[in-house]
Amino acid sequence: MQERSGSLIEWLVPLGFIFCSGWVIWHMPAFTLDFAPPDDPSQFDKLSALFQRNDVTPGLGGLFGGFADAVDWLAMLGLPLFAILGVITVRRAPMEFESWRPADRLAVFIGRITMMLVVVLCCVMLYEVFVRYVLNAATLWANELSLWLAGFIFLCAGLYAMQQRSHIRIFLLYDYCPRSVQRLFDCISTFLIVVFAFFLVFGGYGEAFDKFYRWETFGTAFDPPIPATIKPAVLIVISLVALQAVVNLISDWNAEPVIHTAADDIDEDELRRMREAVGDSGVGDKDVTRSAVQHGAGGKD
Repeated sequence: MQERSGSLIEWLVPLGFIFCSGWVIWHMPAFTLDFAPPDDPSQFDKLSALFQRNDVTPGLGGLFGGFADAVDWLAMLGLPLFAILGVITVRRAPMEFESWRPADRLAVFIGRITMMLVVVLCCVMLYEVFVRYVLNAATLWANELSLWLAGFIFLCAGLYAMQQRSHIRIFLLYDYCPRSVQRLFDCISTFLIVVFAFFLVFGGYGEAFDKFYRWETFGTAFDPPIPATIKPAVLIVISLVALQAVVNLISDWNAEPVIHTAADDIDEDELRRMREAVGDSGVGDKDVTRSAVQHGAGGKD
């Protein structure tokens, strides 16, 4: 199993996927008008006006007489290409869970996308702070874009947490049961997750499709399509979480039982650094915060 992670391609592929996704989402009204134009003339005019307002490359004509231009189609083609390349090239980091089925690779790649989104979110916030308090020229888009990105980060991080088995679990009763009973508990929890996902998708599909088809926006000056994208993303991600729960059940079926203790919450690297700081005798040249102990003339240690 590959355990080396952090290569350049693992940075570039998620960033490429994010760029293509952002472009396609921002120009989604063009694809809707090309493939499934609304029958209602007012809705058609609304989507057309929205596309004309948000079009980043207005000088390019649409291909085949449609609305989507060559750049839009390149971004659309880039989505599956970057997704496939990302799943193929993603590598498990040493601290990550060892399960490595195809569904695990997809979840870890989505985790890498989430990490890149965090970086993008931080850059947006830092830029807003700089222009607001240094240049006194606040933006109209940073707040909504931060909210938009944070929504996707929250959703995608949940899938990654499920794959890593790092979601919140209560082991008080679980650890005291034999392995056969633990498997029964695992089946029950997985069944409940699948049922919850099914009814969430079943009950929310109509509303999500309606928001997506009408390309409902946020109603601000920037007016991003947060409702049109977040609602379908919730259903997609919860479906992937349910799938990952089933994969986890299969992968962990024959795994040795793990006894959870309070020591699981202790960072061994942090303990090692503290021991080095205080020394074998309990007193060293550095305190536990890794700051040098000041020895002033006539002062106290």
